[in-house]
Amino acid sequence: MRTYPTWPNLAAMMFDRARTWPDRPMARYYRAGAWHGVSWKEFARMAASCARQLRAVGVSAGDRVLICAENRPEYPIAETALMAIRAVPVPAYTTNTVADHAHLLRDSGARAAIVANAALAEKVRQAGALDVLVVMDDAPAGTTPWASLVADNLPPDDIAAEAELVPATALACLIYTSGTGGAPKGVMLPHRAILSNMQGAFILLKPLKMEHETYLSYLPASHAYEHTVGGFYLPSVGTEIVYARGVEHLAADMLTVRPTIMTVVPRVLEVIRARILAQVARQPESKQKLFQRALDIGLKHVDGQKLSLWERVQDPILDRLVRAKVRDRFGGRLMAAVSGGARLEPEVGRFFMALGLPIIQGYGQTEAGPIISGNPPDAIRVETVGTALEGVELRLADDGEILVRGDLVMDGYWGRPADTEATIIDGWLHTGDIGELDRDGYLRITDRKKDMIVLSGGENVSPAKIEGLLMAEPAIAQAVVAGDGRAGLTALLVPADGYDDVAVAIGVTEVNQRLSVTERIRKHALVDPFTVENGLLTPTQKIRRLLVIRANTDVLAKLHR
Repeated sequence: MRTYPTWPNLAAMMFDRARTWPDRPMARYYRAGAWHGVSWKEFARMAASCARQLRAVGVSAGDRVLICAENRPEYPIAETALMAIRAVPVPAYTTNTVADHAHLLRDSGARAAIVANAALAEKVRQAGALDVLVVMDDAPAGTTPWASLVADNLPPDDIAAEAELVPATALACLIYTSGTGGAPKGVMLPHRAILSNMQGAFILLKPLKMEHETYLSYLPASHAYEHTVGGFYLPSVGTEIVYARGVEHLAADMLTVRPTIMTVVPRVLEVIRARILAQVARQPESKQKLFQRALDIGLKHVDGQKLSLWERVQDPILDRLVRAKVRDRFGGRLMAAVSGGARLEPEVGRFFMALGLPIIQGYGQTEAGPIISGNPPDAIRVETVGTALEGVELRLADDGEILVRGDLVMDGYWGRPADTEATIIDGWLHTGDIGELDRDGYLRITDRKKDMIVLSGGENVSPAKIEGLLMAEPAIAQAVVAGDGRAGLTALLVPADGYDDVAVAIGVTEVNQRLSVTERIRKHALVDPFTVENGLLTPTQKIRRLLVIRANTDVLAKLHR
């Protein structure tokens, strides 16, 4: 595909791809002990059937419909069906509590829901009154079985033709922010926003020469990042979407599926790196030296340094003996891993690139579709989040805040005109992130505007930078830095598996040596892990900094004495 096609909307795109590639594999999923495939032709038939039946049970244009399911083929089928009849999908995390669902239902006004199973159906039922409740697996009494929605064997032509009439300005979906602080807000993304992201991603990733690729989908489809990339962009270029069995099976699925492209959040890379280093540390000294040599020469490649004659001789041997084994952990075919969703510590990115695995770090937020920038695969600067996508205007405000303008920008927050006016000013989306641009237009994120720590001496300190360095240490799994209004910084730390408080203290000392006096951690305390279950981690593995600090008020008070 030399040029990227244009479509009026996402549903029209999906039906068009089905006409173009009827027999091509669209998706793969694991069920009842085996992998199963879905062709584009079958996808289109089910999406059209679903659209007709949803309309028959009372779903109309403009209706908001909650979708709560793990990543599976039914997800894009349901979304395509809803978009085709101008209803509005409202993706929800499977980890949501009843209170979380109640907020989404109340805020969006959704009176219909499509969920994966009986347990999720019960949660959603407790959250609010519904007119329609569709259940994919083992539908309980009083609900609509998914099978009845997709049983129609008629050709999809009527629904596909209807989908063509939906304008790009129509509301495609209502995605709620993951809520690292405060109640999640509903982001109104029109079709044009996601289509703009897709066009920009196609141009950015062109150097990869993608064709007949395999993508392993495991990040929640309810998150804007996976929703756009795995839900629409990669299918649009013919990539087969393979739905992982869950994060707990990710390592095994990478070996089975052998993906050629993946998206990752930094936390996944941090965990894999820590495990690799821990395994290397248990090897004989000779193997440890071999690994370090492979890493050192790899880093020279990353930095564009010239290799000596002896290094050029060693390089292919080390690649076969060391680096290939690391790449095999990802299945052995991975062209690139696209990192987003949070800040990637450069040291972590450099580690994987030195071992022959390109890490394409990008940047964005739900309010921008969500992709704003990305590193070109053939010109990666791992310490940055790349350059603005094609069609994206990006500039920095006087205080360094990143401002964005273009088709990718949301229509606003659902039912929150004041918040919308405070966020989109004169057409520019105020991201709330602080950044720097180099002379080539590469963007570096330095902090969240609202997360800056101001010490009692008036110094401004970036917690994101320090937390990234701390979590890059093998002994430290999670970190939150505090100290607003205090004389110095303190840290709440969660040890990585197998590491004790002594190892953590050594890690803090290592990090402090790379920081200015103002940025150094004066005291730290070990605390319990931050998890989705205890509310201190979002479903996409972002730490809820403010909630962690509030939950550990007593601990911090002792540290600041």
